[in-house]
Amino acid sequence: MSHRPYTAMLLVPTGVGAAVGGYAGDALPVARAVAQVVDRLITHPNVLNGAQLYWSLPNALYVEGFGLDQVAAGEWGLRPVHQNRIGLVLDQAIEPDLRLRHLQVADAARATLGLTLTDYVITDAPLGVELRTAASGATWGTIQNPGSLLRAVEKLKTDAKAEAIAVVARFPDDLGSEALHLYRQGQGVDPLAGAEAVVSHLVVRTFQLPCAHAPALSPLPIDPDLSPRSAAEELGYTFLPCVLVGLSRAPQIIGRQAQPRPEDIWADQIDALIVPATTCGGSAVLSLAETKTQIITVSDNATRLNVTAEQLGIRALTVRSYLEAIGVLVAHRAGIHPTALTPNVAQIQELGAC
Repeated sequence: MSHRPYTAMLLVPTGVGAAVGGYAGDALPVARAVAQVVDRLITHPNVLNGAQLYWSLPNALYVEGFGLDQVAAGEWGLRPVHQNRIGLVLDQAIEPDLRLRHLQVADAARATLGLTLTDYVITDAPLGVELRTAASGATWGTIQNPGSLLRAVEKLKTDAKAEAIAVVARFPDDLGSEALHLYRQGQGVDPLAGAEAVVSHLVVRTFQLPCAHAPALSPLPIDPDLSPRSAAEELGYTFLPCVLVGLSRAPQIIGRQAQPRPEDIWADQIDALIVPATTCGGSAVLSLAETKTQIITVSDNATRLNVTAEQLGIRALTVRSYLEAIGVLVAHRAGIHPTALTPNVAQIQELGAC
């Protein structure tokens, strides 16, 4: 007797200072472990990107955050692919030497990893990325010339037949900031993450293509006290390698009008969602809370937010750690109620008179 694939979604919101997943790909070990106990894992670049470090997971679907929200809402579906033609957008504001470093990464991905890239496009104006910090400490940002970005993507889609888009935007250097110092020490919020999300959201919302972003920055001075959680971003001149690897097999986004295929994935096939306990106000969580999806919240993964399932009236199972969450996934997949694995199984109660 065959069963449909067990599918889990793993979310760690961007730019909220998550204790796990708020740094340089430090949620990747969680994704690797979860992927071992599910058939399909849907997650996003903030979880899988580790700058020059990455780990290909055959059963993981690399989905940008806005697209992931739309999938959870049932508006879009996911169609797995064997490979994508990746189009590369470079911000006109990137200096010539730094631009060359990124082009060399693209060539290396083609020669060493065998990825398929189209010709690249330089935006017709500087994108003008600006960074912002909310009162909570969460980060966000803006781009001054979104039209320039969209014209570059349109050219790659139309002329180069790109099936996924990698964007490299020049981000402001802020070498002396306290936020950057804390982040490098593994204590603060990623100062770039919120603005990165704005870039990729815009592309996915407009074109319904897989997209991920890598910031272009000047190399930082060596710090002998660097936190291991931040270290992946300091290994070279670019964060682009993990983006290209992720996009190479990112699922295509499909609408309800698409001719259905057996491999397509829709919201009603998501069996479980794992999310930090204080970040339950996001669109994907709110959407899946209206379905049969088992929501698992992890209390150890503290963030700068404080929006819990209990506050929102969402039925969720709260666990302390990702290790415990993985145990819940195993039990849920097996059709075993988690309390059956404890000595505290309560007696069945009468519902009431008919």
